[in-house]
Amino acid sequence: MIHPQHWTRVARTRMRSGLRSAIHAGLGAAVALYCLAAAPAGAQGLTEMWNNPDGQLGSLAPQNLKKHKGEAPMDLTGTYMINGEWRFLPLPDLKPRAQKLYNLSKKYDKQGKAFNNVIGQCWPPGMPIMMTRVWPIHVIQLPTAVVIISNFENQVRWIYTDGRDHSDPDIVVPTYNGESIGHWEGDELVVHTKYLKSKKHYVDNSIPVSEDFEIVERFKKTEDGLEIKYTMTDPQNWEGEWVSTKKYKQVDKVDFKEVHCLPDTNEGIPGTKDKYHVTLEEGLKELEEEE
Repeated sequence: MIHPQHWTRVARTRMRSGLRSAIHAGLGAAVALYCLAAAPAGAQGLTEMWNNPDGQLGSLAPQNLKKHKGEAPMDLTGTYMINGEWRFLPLPDLKPRAQKLYNLSKKYDKQGKAFNNVIGQCWPPGMPIMMTRVWPIHVIQLPTAVVIISNFENQVRWIYTDGRDHSDPDIVVPTYNGESIGHWEGDELVVHTKYLKSKKHYVDNSIPVSEDFEIVERFKKTEDGLEIKYTMTDPQNWEGEWVSTKKYKQVDKVDFKEVHCLPDTNEGIPGTKDKYHVTLEEGLKELEEEE
């Protein structure tokens, strides 16, 4: 005889799978699916709908904060500005399609045009670009997580440091900033980010990323700010590891300013109007004609 709890686990797994599919289609559909299929009645059901699937305590749960208090060897809290080159150089050996898109970007750049400028069209910059735009980033360290907020489009990422593992790949929903899990190695915070969304998501000059894209960062305090070494892998788009180190200067007279990317206020920015902007489809079509 099969234990009833087994059927409960099966039902929850199927429900979460359906919920994940619905989230890809839209949050409203996801909520509707959950409520219709399996949500317990009343306010308690609505609360449980947002619980971590594995039962993990939230990073702001008082008992979780108390448990991990004092574990970190240093405090990264502060406001920082990129100090130096914002592009991720040197480039790795790109695969053919990624190289083609990169070449198109450089070609149109010389013509004073922006190629495939999806960020200018208000798509999220995503990781790692959210960390290197010429806007302040605000770092708030908690016992259980490090929260990073970029002034550019109000981008937020949570780096969980409470010992949890990455989510089950069968139920996780890819996002532009991915899921970041961190741990301390001596005086460095090592962060592994994966489950990144690939639609209209690029690194630098239109270099695409796939569902296999992953990032490992090593955060280190410096005398005047912060240093982050990025190691990125994506076997579908480049060979081996793409390694680039960025330096950030700490700025102490800067507060968070809310910023939204709105299409109607972007119309006057070069690279977002038809005269200056070349879409992905237009660039590929022109390349085919030339070949």
